[in-house]
Amino acid sequence: MVVDDHPAFRAGLTALCESEPDLEVVAEAGDGSEALKIFREVKPDIVLMDLRLPGMGGVEAIMAIRSEFPAARVIVVTTYDGDEDLYRAIQSGAQSYLLKDMSKAEIVGNIRAVHAGQICLAPRLAERLADRKKRRDLSPREMDVLRLLTKGRSNKEIASALNLSEETVKIHLKTLYAKLNVQDRTDAAISAIRQGIVYFD
Repeated sequence: MVVDDHPAFRAGLTALCESEPDLEVVAEAGDGSEALKIFREVKPDIVLMDLRLPGMGGVEAIMAIRSEFPAARVIVVTTYDGDEDLYRAIQSGAQSYLLKDMSKAEIVGNIRAVHAGQICLAPRLAERLADRKKRRDLSPREMDVLRLLTKGRSNKEIASALNLSEETVKIHLKTLYAKLNVQDRTDAAISAIRQGIVYFD
């Protein structure tokens, strides 16, 4: 099953798979909720899942599918290569993580390997995943502070938006600087965007 909210890419990925004699696309979906519904009906061997989907996102869809069907095999196919995207996808139960600019041979090879029960990650992605696993997760409140920081908000504005004291905001900033291994708010914002922790809508 191919899950992507862009019809042209979905059609391209479907055509790529269908060109192989041993692969058949049994279903397509444009969002996470639809993917879960169709999975229940069709139970495909492999799901090719985009991360950025309207409504229920890719990570949430993977978790929902695998909570009902623990043996489900999911390959993420995305344009996003941030460390946080990779980490969340693998944590949610995806067995492979492919970027949309990968070759046909790489995509097809991954599909066959995951179908055979393997977990497939390119060496550079495996290395980045290992590095990300060493970093402590940010708390929900630290994430709130970081999102506002990346939008250029001052400590006073962050405190007002989150109904906190400025002193509490400073404490949260100090903790997230340590977790992100950065020195100041500019570095924190750059790191958060580069790693895919925060995205601009």
